[in-house]
Parts: sequence; structure tokens; C-alpha cells
Amino acid sequence: MNRREALRNIGLGAGVMVVGPTTLSLLQSCKNEPDYEWQPVFLTAANGHVLKRVLDVILPTTDTPGAADLNIAQFLDSYMAEVASPERQKEFQESADAFVQAFKEEFDKEPHEANQEEFEKIVEKYLRATPAEKERYMKRNSETQDPQDKDPDEDPAEEKNNESSLGPDAGAYAYLQDVREMGIWAWKTSEQIGENVLWYDPIPGQYIACAPVEDVGNGNAMAL
Repeated sequence: MNRREALRNIGLGAGVMVVGPTTLSLLQSCKNEPDYEWQPVFLTAANGHVLKRVLDVILPTTDTPGAADLNIAQFLDSYMAEVASPERQKEFQESADAFVQAFKEEFDKEPHEANQEEFEKIVEKYLRATPAEKERYMKRNSETQDPQDKDPDEDPAEEKNNESSLGPDAGAYAYLQDVREMGIWAWKTSEQIGENVLWYDPIPGQYIACAPVEDVGNGNAMAL
């Protein structure tokens, strides 16, 4: 297995998300939009660029379409703008900003100046982190929130908002976990993948107790 295939396998095991009517309409509207015309509606232009680069690592184009082919970044940006709750939007924006900060600390450059290998390295750093490394990332985050630094006259509501801020490592890890889960969900939900890559049966329900694998999807997961 080469490095590109190994990185693509980072996506294995991501959770399943439910698709509602609004989400399906977003998928439909995003699938034919040309890449060069896209301007983020939720993310900043810089964070939109980062999202596309990260998705290219997690879902590269191989023998099947990748994130870039299916406009997954555009879909996730629209999903966050039109479907996600305000709390969810805030969490995603904070983690996206934290990832950018972690990237700059790791490579001493802005993400838009980076090459593909550098994006592959930072994605691998966090998504293939050992349990001990993950614990260290979270510890660094707690160290950035020293109680002694709090203003005793600070309003409790403002203090609660400040507690939600993420350090670079913890935020980058949360961001990549989130993008991986949502990206794979969007990839599997897309019409092109559902009908042409996965096992597509528009009228499922027949029980077959024993049959050759090649006759029942050839080992592929069902699209529905």
C-alpha cells in the first residue's frame, strides 16, 4: 500500500450521519457547480481553501471520484451555512481557525503557501495520532486556559464563551475528525458514488441467505 492509499484509509470507521431533505437538496445543488466559481458562503476564503486541501488528502481521486470531483468542500460549506445550528457553526469555525494556527506553527507558513505533502503530513499527524499523543494535545489545550489568567470581574456569560475556545492542537484534531466524518458522509451520500460505486438497489428488501458475493454487490456497502 502506498502513502496516498494509506492516507485515504484514514477515513475508514467514520460515523454515520442522517440525511434529511434539506441536505439532499444541497447535495444536488453542489454537484454541478464548477470548482473555479466557488466562493465560500460560511467559511472565510482562507478556511475554504484549507477545507478543500484537507478533503483532497482524506478523499483523493483514485479509481473512484474524490472530494474535488464531487464538490464536497462546497457542500460542507453550504451545509454549515444553511443546516447547522448556531452552536455547531461556532464550534466548526473555532476548530477551523485552530487548525490554521496549528498549521502555521508546524510549518512556519500560511496554508495557502503549502504543498500537498505538507497537508498530508499534518492530516496524518492528527488523524493517526496515538492515544498518548491525543492526550497531550488536549493537555496543551487546558494549559492555554489557566484559571489564574481569568479576570475576576469578567461577566459569567462571557467567561463561558471563552471556555469554548480551542488551543491549536486540540482544535486541529477536532477539526480534522469533523471534516473526515462529514466528508465521508457527503461522499457516500452523493448520487455518483451511491449509484455508480456502492451497491445500489433502489428497491431493497429481498432476503438472500446464501449467495455468491459477486451477485450481491460484489462486496460493496449498500448505498441505501
